Amino acid sequence: MFIETEATPNPATLKFLPGQDVMGARGTADFTSAEAATRSPLAEALFGLEGVARVFLGSDFITVTKAESADWQALRPVVLGTIMEHAMAGRPVMLGQDDSGEEIEDTDPADAEVVAQIKELLDTRVRPAVAGDGGDIVFRGFRDGIVKLHMQGACSGCPSSRATLKHGVENMLRHYVPEVVAVEQVEV
Repeated sequence: MFIETEATPNPATLKFLPGQDVMGARGTADFTSAEAATRSPLAEALFGLEGVARVFLGSDFITVTKAESADWQALRPVVLGTIMEHAMAGRPVMLGQDDSGEEIEDTDPADAEVVAQIKELLDTRVRPAVAGDGGDIVFRGFRDGIVKLHMQGACSGCPSSRATLKHGVENMLRHYVPEVVAVEQVEV
């Protein structure tokens, strides 16, 4: 098994491409602590490594964010080994259901058509680009013209994520959906 590694715009995060599905069509999973990773044997194993601060599982990639005190030169090989060992052992990436019921959206039912347009644009134009950088963007709500989005993976905590949201995503959504007046980043 050969695992490619790519840099991301976030210097604290590396993207690992194992050449096979990680989450596949099940979506994504973002783990901010070892305690939150109990439903993923792979994320638990990665959090078992000293210096791992966050794990994001994408369709066909894994992004790992290091602690500030960690060094990629030392951490990268052990992350690669852990991912390889997990895959070779045939262990599941996730246990049970995806548990994505936690994704609560704050919307007004009267805005259903606008929300559908926003989600379509996010899915077709934004998410593929964000996934290319090792992250994901999740729709969390739309009220009073404000779109609420949550950044995951490499995009969470990335120095350029706020600029990307304001200058890229917000401008695009305002152009195509006149009801949008602003985009805000929310934490879960």
